[in-house]
Amino acid sequence: MMRKTKRRRSSTARLVARTLTLAMGALLPGAAARLHAQGCVAAHSPQPLIAGLDPGSEQGLSGGLHNLSIHGLSVTVGFRTYSSFRHYVGTVYQLRRETAHNEVQNHADLYDLSFNYQMTPRWSIIGDIPALTATRHQQGSINTFRSGGIGDVTVGAQGWIFRPPTENHGNIALSASLKLPTGINDAKGTTIASNGTKTITPFDESIQPGDGTWGFSLATQAYKETYFHTVGYFSGSWLFSPQDTTGVATGRKAPENVISATDQYLWRGGVSHGVPVPKVRGVVLSFGGRMEGVPVRDAFGKSNGFRRPGYVISIEPGLMVSHGRNMINVSGPWAIQRNRKTSVADYLNHTHGDAAFSDYTVIASYTRSF
Repeated sequence: MMRKTKRRRSSTARLVARTLTLAMGALLPGAAARLHAQGCVAAHSPQPLIAGLDPGSEQGLSGGLHNLSIHGLSVTVGFRTYSSFRHYVGTVYQLRRETAHNEVQNHADLYDLSFNYQMTPRWSIIGDIPALTATRHQQGSINTFRSGGIGDVTVGAQGWIFRPPTENHGNIALSASLKLPTGINDAKGTTIASNGTKTITPFDESIQPGDGTWGFSLATQAYKETYFHTVGYFSGSWLFSPQDTTGVATGRKAPENVISATDQYLWRGGVSHGVPVPKVRGVVLSFGGRMEGVPVRDAFGKSNGFRRPGYVISIEPGLMVSHGRNMINVSGPWAIQRNRKTSVADYLNHTHGDAAFSDYTVIASYTRSF
């Protein structure tokens, strides 16, 4: 009887560990890593770095992170890098920019420190501190702009609809976070004109570490084990920015003379499956799709000022490896459709601006549980 009891307790502990691990990787409020729809569109919005690789795989975590406690702290260090240079107007690639060698080239490295403190099997406190270093350069120009700093910090809570562990090996999580205006949104640099005149102006919003406005985000993630121990997953999040503009000048003419405070969103879905690797436990492969971007109009408040609305649809292969209290996630979203939509200012000016996108992004994170 004692052996059976121990086995049941061990099985329950593993199920709880798997669910808690899913909570760690999911619904992180984002980061300087901020959503970044890979380039000038959604250059930075607080969204999950790696949610969706689905650490909830039964096979993938059968031997990993089994020592987690209910009242446990998990800390995640995330990194994201991309280079955007493909110009689009709508879904049309602007080959003329490449031919004329006047493309705008952005490179961004985004860093993210997130925490998840599990108070009960269903509820946890989450938080995130983002940072960014970036460069922006237009071919044919002598100006190269470099920026860096802390982004907008987020803090919130998340909860599972069903008390873990569930008998059907599936669950749904909901989270809400407050975005604080801690980020640098008016970093400036010297611009040298063709005649040698020097002026100090704010950098383009795509390389600003934050937007410096209050906001909040709502997010969800669901997972369910299906056939052959394959896990289906879905995650979605929306950052709401009720403030109309950030108050930072752009150097453009009205109505684009000030930066718009934009909503941003991310949707992801796919499947993950544990793979047997000799002498290594807790290896999970995943494959899915994602869509991220900036809407033309915000859900709340006005949408004036300068913004680059649009979206990126990508395919996303991923890998997760867990051992003991450690977990590594890596994914590589590859863009298959890019769309720079018409902004409110574009409608007023009867124009349609462009935006630079990247071909792919590299995302990685390391999680340690205490």
